[in-house]
Amino acid sequence: MPLSHPRRSALAEQVIAALRNQITSGEWPVGSRIPTEPELVEQLGVARNTVREAVRALAHNGLLDIRQGSGTYVVATSELAGVMHRRFADADRGHIAELRSTLESGAAKLAAERRTERDLKQLDALLVRRQEAWESGDTEAFVTADATFHMAVVAASHNDVMTAMYADLVEVLRDWLRDDVGEELTPETYMDHTRLVDAVRTGDAATAASEAASYPFVCRPGRPGPASR
Repeated sequence: MPLSHPRRSALAEQVIAALRNQITSGEWPVGSRIPTEPELVEQLGVARNTVREAVRALAHNGLLDIRQGSGTYVVATSELAGVMHRRFADADRGHIAELRSTLESGAAKLAAERRTERDLKQLDALLVRRQEAWESGDTEAFVTADATFHMAVVAASHNDVMTAMYADLVEVLRDWLRDDVGEELTPETYMDHTRLVDAVRTGDAATAASEAASYPFVCRPGRPGPASR
């Protein structure tokens, strides 16, 4: 339904909130291109300038990326995630790998100690989805499935602060993984996570932490960072 028409500043905030909700709700997932400006004008029932102002505001906050000649894409699901995305976009990939290893190792250890049956069912389902995505050969589907799996491991730690921090950082990790995997899925970019799930299931905190710590990013020839996953 078209939005109501209060004064300009309030209307702009209303449009910003509407677009942000499309992002945070998952209606516009990370990596997707949002509707064009004319489409948004028609959907929201507001002027083109108001839509443009809202899109620019969300781009400034790091949720959207305006790419001339291509469109506008979702790059983060929150303002903090957007800040992290910009802050670490050009970071040393070795440092990103170390950060990921540290966070995921600690989270996996806690997950092995605190996981519930619901957590285990979720991890099993996501492990299957990850494998299916790999077998499909769809790189983007695999990147999404892999990131979702690791997010679930962190969530199984039941540490809300750690989970929130990882959620804000996960889009940076997705970008690095997407770059590492490349356009084609190849055997050297695959890591089996079955042992990690088994360790979480059996409550083996030491093995869970060790398995999670062994999954830094691939580093292709000529790229800085660790040499193995």
